[in-house]
Amino acid sequence: MKTLVIDIGGSNIKILATGIEERVKISSGKKLGPEEMVSKVKAATADWSYGRISMGYPGPVVNGAPISDPVNLGKGWVGFDFEKAFGCPVKVINDAALQALGSYSGGRMLFLGIGTGLGTAIIIDGVIQPMELAHLPYKKGTLEDTAGKRGLGKLGKKKWRTQVTKIVGMLKEATQTDYVVLGGGNAKLLKKLPKDAVLGDNNNAFEGGFRLWATTPVTKKKTATKKVSKKKTVVRKKTAVKKKTVAKKKTVVKKKLLKKLGD
Repeated sequence: MKTLVIDIGGSNIKILATGIEERVKISSGKKLGPEEMVSKVKAATADWSYGRISMGYPGPVVNGAPISDPVNLGKGWVGFDFEKAFGCPVKVINDAALQALGSYSGGRMLFLGIGTGLGTAIIIDGVIQPMELAHLPYKKGTLEDTAGKRGLGKLGKKKWRTQVTKIVGMLKEATQTDYVVLGGGNAKLLKKLPKDAVLGDNNNAFEGGFRLWATTPVTKKKTATKKVSKKKTVVRKKTAVKKKTVAKKKTVVKKKLLKKLGD
């Protein structure tokens, strides 16, 4: 079944569907409510075919539903019936989690979406957990006030880069992850990536939207799994050889002792 992915941001709504080659971008803004969003998406996809929707929402989501209105959008999102409005099944997930899902390649990953705000999510061994780290206190405001669009405008690029690097390192250490994926529109402004960080791609949100409907959980890549399995097999073989060698030596020693006792 074809999937429509809707990635809602504070500045733009980006949409793509199975079989469509180029994404479509629609302006959002501080007054955008759910009814207007649905209307705009329907108009932009009038000639597309899809039977289900994955939606990245710029705010906290619990049990597949928003629990508060977005900071950078309008009101009315909480309790809105998206399935009724679109007329098909809809899965709603935090927007950072959506992009994290599409960026994941195994292990313990921290995702930071640096754009209008600061989106955060973590995936450990294929299990995704959206987070709201952006609103943690930092300096005289929050992490988002510094790393997001407001911080960039206030600090200027040079100081902003320094602060973002500090924040990335601090959050990686706190979450004990293997690596950090930096997504969002402003991540590309970093001249030098922080340690253990890689630059993501905003289009990964669409991959995340397609993965969201997968019947199996996200796991490590098959190549990585094969390598691990191969290593385990080699270790088992080496262990078995060592055990046989030790057993053989014990037998030889035992025979020598018995011979000496007999003499």
